[in-house]
Amino acid sequence: MNTDDLIAALAGDVTPAPRHAVARRLALGLALGAVAAVAIMVSLFGVRADLMPAMMTGPFWLKLVYVLSLAALGFGLIDRLARPDGEGGVLATMIVAPLAVMIILAAYQLADAPAALRMQLMMGGSYKVCALNIVIVSVPIFLGVFWALRSLAPTRLTLSGAVAGMLAGATGAFIYAFHCTEVSAPFMTVWYTLGIVVVGAVGAVLGRTLLHW
Repeated sequence: MNTDDLIAALAGDVTPAPRHAVARRLALGLALGAVAAVAIMVSLFGVRADLMPAMMTGPFWLKLVYVLSLAALGFGLIDRLARPDGEGGVLATMIVAPLAVMIILAAYQLADAPAALRMQLMMGGSYKVCALNIVIVSVPIFLGVFWALRSLAPTRLTLSGAVAGMLAGATGAFIYAFHCTEVSAPFMTVWYTLGIVVVGAVGAVLGRTLLHW
């Protein structure tokens, strides 16, 4: 049997992968991690006492939309990168859009506020722990997403790890938002983003090792 015949014989037994199999695998890892993250957030930090009144305010939803949009774009991007030679495409560019919007809103709030209040808008009352808490909540989500990726076939390992970490960090930030009482755009732009970036950086460092196949 020559090489062409061997390839044809092997290819004859190949069946198409189920549609959306990659997305379903990633969603499973994300969901399992998110369930554990909710348990960690509730047990370590608790849900804010004024959650129901807070949900009637615009700033609360702005915070959720910011991190959820990052998570959604991160999921779409990792869904592409999880395939051999996957490209980010337009999503790789779009992923900076939520941050750009928050930077504009933060700049507007700072410019409009009295000088004496600008530092308070930036630092809030929990700047010392916010980013760290987001990282802590994100750990099980990080593990779940990496577990899913290891069963797939990413080839851009560092980039895939970074995006997987960003997805985990943004999802963790979304869950942590139900504890956090900070609502100013400058605070979210700095400290929520920092927490997400840290998880993304860890993913980039570990991706080359953990995602190798």
